[in-house]
Amino acid sequence: MFAKSILNRFSVAPMLDWTDKHCRYFHRILTKQTLLYTEMVTTGAILFGKGDYLSFNTEEHPISLQLGGSDPSALAQCAKLAQEQGYDEINLNVGCPSDRVQNGMFGACLMGNAELVANCIAQMQDQVDIPVTVKTRIGIDEHDSYSFLCQFIEKIMPYTDTFIVHARKAWLSGLSPKENREVPPLNYERVYQLKQDYPHLTIAINGGIKTIDEIKHHLKFVDGVMVGREAYQNPMLLTQIDSQIFGIQDSIIDPVSAIKALYPYIEQQLTQGVQLNHIMRHTLGIFNGCKGARQWRRYLSENAHKKGSGIEVVEQALTFIN
Repeated sequence: MFAKSILNRFSVAPMLDWTDKHCRYFHRILTKQTLLYTEMVTTGAILFGKGDYLSFNTEEHPISLQLGGSDPSALAQCAKLAQEQGYDEINLNVGCPSDRVQNGMFGACLMGNAELVANCIAQMQDQVDIPVTVKTRIGIDEHDSYSFLCQFIEKIMPYTDTFIVHARKAWLSGLSPKENREVPPLNYERVYQLKQDYPHLTIAINGGIKTIDEIKHHLKFVDGVMVGREAYQNPMLLTQIDSQIFGIQDSIIDPVSAIKALYPYIEQQLTQGVQLNHIMRHTLGIFNGCKGARQWRRYLSENAHKKGSGIEVVEQALTFIN
């Protein structure tokens, strides 16, 4: 029997080139309860790459590793490594529509091969004691009926109880990844129906969700909500999650305090050779709506990449905020 999923009411989506370990550390300052996801990491990168693609900060828990791949054996090997590294959950990407993902035979194109996905999940489950989950779309190309989605889910649910569903279908050709996040219409009701018809499954919804009120509305119909770009571009949203969604009445952190809480991490990372801009680029939206936000962004963009830049650059950027 597989491990039951982390029943998490809110998570920040895996976003390629965005949700790296610096981003996740910053987000954890803003919310203690949210489930954080890595960027999608391919099995090839983990098994044959030169970098440490499984690295994360212990402060990031709970954290889920999103894997990209379609070789059941390779996925199983990577899942085992991830568990040894200390991850709380493994997630298989069956939703990304980019060309480079399709060329590797993973991502959204896997919706067309539910048998393979089921085999991948089964073999990962055999290697780990932590939950293995699936992030998917509601359909691909012309295969976008509710019955197609149900057939896909039914093939896989003997091996996992948790599906994060982006409430748009994906076009595997003709649309860019950005367009695939915006052009196909959202169909939240289809995800709600999925939860209604398969009540024993844990169903989280993703796609176009921007406000606390929207999150609360979706939670009337599904088990969890995943937010992507809005959480990244307007990170102050995350400061409301613990109290508004989890009912934990911690004090809501203000944006200046959030940045100053990042100082010890910045200092530590600078000593390891990390450039300041690699950390601070994830904080650019923290003052959205505040006086001086544009100057904050501009100063960091113009100075944080310079060799030797340190805390003094952040301190100077903060002087523009009133």
